Amino acid sequence: MTALVRNYSKFILNNHQNQFIRSLSTKAYEYIKTELKGAKQNVGLVTLNRPKALNALCGGLMDEVVDAMQQFEKDKSIAAMVLTGSEKAFAAGADIKEMVDKKFDEVMLGGFLSHWDKITSISKPIIAAVNGYALGGGCELSMMCDIIYAGDKAKFGQPEILIGTIPGAGGTQRLTKFIGKSRAMEMCLTGNQINAQEAYEYGLVSRVFPADKVVDEAIKLAEKIGENSKLVVAICKSSVNYAYETTLKQGLETEKKLFYSTFATNDRKEGMSAFIEKRKPNYSDS
Repeated sequence: MTALVRNYSKFILNNHQNQFIRSLSTKAYEYIKTELKGAKQNVGLVTLNRPKALNALCGGLMDEVVDAMQQFEKDKSIAAMVLTGSEKAFAAGADIKEMVDKKFDEVMLGGFLSHWDKITSISKPIIAAVNGYALGGGCELSMMCDIIYAGDKAKFGQPEILIGTIPGAGGTQRLTKFIGKSRAMEMCLTGNQINAQEAYEYGLVSRVFPADKVVDEAIKLAEKIGENSKLVVAICKSSVNYAYETTLKQGLETEKKLFYSTFATNDRKEGMSAFIEKRKPNYSDS
């Protein structure tokens, strides 16, 4: 077999494999919808779709969210993802009907809600486009994403205290990291909600848009991120996330090592060369 035939066969195989992955990325689900968005079709959009329950986060829905994101993760053409709900509700919380009869041994030994954290292991950036209610598990889910854009009518809150429990998927932890102890304590101990503008002022969300524009703006952001090297974007995401998990000294040491690691990539060389040569870089994600 000639080198040309081998290379062509390899191209056809890789192309078919990626087409298969893309078909999985947009397969039919029961509780969510998935689409490819952006001019280059390189943004994976996941839409929570339980409208009658205000997108309450049942186990099946979260399994589907994790599955969809893992499929988008495998798709080499996808640069970033957007997670959204409806204009009425991003997600009004975890499904109380699933929890009401559960007992301590059942949730403790069964690792209840622990599979939600699989979202945080995704290496590609995830942008939450939040409209309407993001309460309880909905607020926690938005905080598992890397960036939060909010519609101007969005409401955030951790109301678990009002039904005799506490947040169980990061509400007391991530919220405190995001907005500080005093504000997080107030929200978690009272169940009070904050609006989009307050969430922006507190540092929970990075931008606020009209409700009918927030998803489009999130897709635009994902497309902009997609102009960069996917490999270096993943390294940068890892470095920023590390800041929330360690001391400043350890974080700085880790950042330096990750910075050094970019010098082992073709894309670092290409990016700097393109800057010097005053041209647009052509990244190979390697």
